[in-house]
Amino acid sequence: MTDPRSGPPARLDRTALDRILARATELQAGEKDIGDSVTPDEVISLGREVGIPARFLQQAMLEEQVRTTTSTPDGVLDAIVGAAGCSAGRVVRGDPDAVEEALVEWMDANELLAIERRQPGKVSWEPRRGMQAALHKMAADLGSSRRPFMLTRASRVTGQVTALEPGFCHVTLGAELGSARASYLGGGAAMVALGVTASGVLAVMTPIMLVAVAPLPVAAVVSWVVMRQYRPIRDRTQLGLERALDHLEQRDHRQPRELPPRPSLVGLITEEIRKALKP
Repeated sequence: MTDPRSGPPARLDRTALDRILARATELQAGEKDIGDSVTPDEVISLGREVGIPARFLQQAMLEEQVRTTTSTPDGVLDAIVGAAGCSAGRVVRGDPDAVEEALVEWMDANELLAIERRQPGKVSWEPRRGMQAALHKMAADLGSSRRPFMLTRASRVTGQVTALEPGFCHVTLGAELGSARASYLGGGAAMVALGVTASGVLAVMTPIMLVAVAPLPVAAVVSWVVMRQYRPIRDRTQLGLERALDHLEQRDHRQPRELPPRPSLVGLITEEIRKALKP
């Protein structure tokens, strides 16, 4: 245990910093009689006293306004294997049209996805296939600076940009993983079927019941291990959605860029090689 008389450590990790800031805010708020609720103006006033810029407080209040609780597993499969999809949302600063363009650019440059459908405020992507996907993968292999693809197992990715107050919008991303989960469920079911078949064969060959049922628990354990391999895929997909939101949150919204026109095959090869070789 750390001796409190020795003073604070020279450096604090992020977890300790979050606890300290949360506690300091609690102590600061405790000095004022704010009752059970506060108005947005009172939040801005309290933040000004502790040196928090109003734009950050405004964004935090908007995030609280659109915050949704984490859904509980819908059934046994969701609890054991994992849900057949994932989603992420965040409030970001910027014009909705500019944010949507930045999201499309990010998916085009950093994921193996192609636009499936695009409507005002809504975009959906599907996996790239054929030559274009091969070129994208080749560029990722050659270019060490290129970010790894993280949404490759999603059969469909959706994005929605909703305007809130002027200068702020809420971005919701979702990924469908039903096909990926089904493949692991099928593998687990195959292991169980194999165990039942082996148990039936042993039941015919030997009268000893303990020997006959021995394959069943082994098959159950192997099936569980196979199905659990899906969870890291879902976690990686969730991280990919959060990574896209990080980009939107950190980008400069002052100069929205337009997507370049779709290049020809030769132009696509040249562009991918140029990106891969660029230092």
